[in-house]
Amino acid sequence: MSASPSKPDPEPGGRRSLAPLMAVCAGYFMVILDVTIINVAVPVVGRDLSASLTGIQWITDGYTLVLAGFLMTGGALGDRLGNRRVFCWGVVVFTLSSAACASAPSASFLVVARLVEGLGAALIVPGSLALLQQTYPAPAARSRAFGLWGSMAGIAASAGPLLGGLLVSTVGWRWVFLINLPVGVACLALTLRHVKPSPRQATRALDWPAQCLVVAAVALLTGALNEAGRRGWADPLVIAGLSLAVVAAAGFVVREWLARSPALALRMLRSRALSGAAVIGLLFNFGFYGMLFTASLWFQHQRGMSALATGIALFPAVAMTMFSSVLSGRLTRRTGDRPLVVSGMLVAGLGLVGWAAAGTDPAYWLLVAPMMAAGFGTSFALTGSTATVMDAAPAAYAGAASGLFNTTRQIGSATGVALGGSLLATGAGYGNGLRTSMAIGAFAYLAAAALAWWCVPKRREAA
Repeated sequence: MSASPSKPDPEPGGRRSLAPLMAVCAGYFMVILDVTIINVAVPVVGRDLSASLTGIQWITDGYTLVLAGFLMTGGALGDRLGNRRVFCWGVVVFTLSSAACASAPSASFLVVARLVEGLGAALIVPGSLALLQQTYPAPAARSRAFGLWGSMAGIAASAGPLLGGLLVSTVGWRWVFLINLPVGVACLALTLRHVKPSPRQATRALDWPAQCLVVAAVALLTGALNEAGRRGWADPLVIAGLSLAVVAAAGFVVREWLARSPALALRMLRSRALSGAAVIGLLFNFGFYGMLFTASLWFQHQRGMSALATGIALFPAVAMTMFSSVLSGRLTRRTGDRPLVVSGMLVAGLGLVGWAAAGTDPAYWLLVAPMMAAGFGTSFALTGSTATVMDAAPAAYAGAASGLFNTTRQIGSATGVALGGSLLATGAGYGNGLRTSMAIGAFAYLAAAALAWWCVPKRREAA
């Protein structure tokens, strides 16, 4: 592989060829780390800052809400202004807002800082995939890069609960955010040195009405799900929020249909591979991050575990992600993407079925295999679904395609966390709420498997 985006990869093992990949993955590492590292810390943060259960959900979900809402904006800005430039902006915003999170004097301040942190993440994520697409144009090299990109997410997800528990139990929860500072500085330095500037589409206008409608739809959906836990599902405010989210989503479709320069060309969605893989991303993030959030609260509130013990308890779920993305990146060149995505979703779905069947208060050893299956299956399917989306999109719309894929994934994360928290708050005890959450997550995984069989190409060249 070569660091130059205009040449094939003559030196797959060269150090220089890996430098752009490491630079891009460092930024993505921070984004995913902040999704999982906070899960074991939020109960302690809530007690320290006197936050309610809804406030705890917003500390977790506010970040993913803004991330999901602005990913398409980040992708559009990357296509227009250059993906490397926007990626670097995102790293700066994310690093500074992490410092603000660490110094938060109150729960409301922390929620606002997390929202800004999510904005920085929304600028980082679309650029990360687009820069890999640009830097590694050869299919084999791109498969390896996407596999390592997914593996970085697995490492961050694996390190998050354990590292969060260790930091909370030793130096305090504020170090959950301070850990981002050295990573952010290193990421910015590596990107500026080793990643070449990206081409710009300066004539492409930014469709701000459409961007606002996306943010409104995601905010209304997540807010309504969060409030359902406190007010109940039949509350007029919850019903109004869900209804307005549907209206905003419909308004986005109409706007894109009529716009001269749409944020997301609807003709791209006619691609069965692109649109189907984006929905698959939503479903597996819904299942996986909903599981992590609800299980974390259950271990701490129902079992009385410390933050560190909770991180250790969750480790089987996230440890499997450390190598399954790399494994799928290697296997896909032999088998194609479809068998890996389908099998990954089936394994993950069966894992959550096993958890739901284990009862309301199962022994921990009964949960190890279900957690490992969910972690392995989710990460195993990530490489193939990522490649399916990026290969189906025109090169000039790499940022937009990445923004769409990661938007649907983060909507899945936000919805999974919000719904899981609501079920814990409204169910007949934590045990029943957790079982229901796992059953819904299992259904999402199995639906993703069926969808993958229909829309994911057998071979990369068919996309």
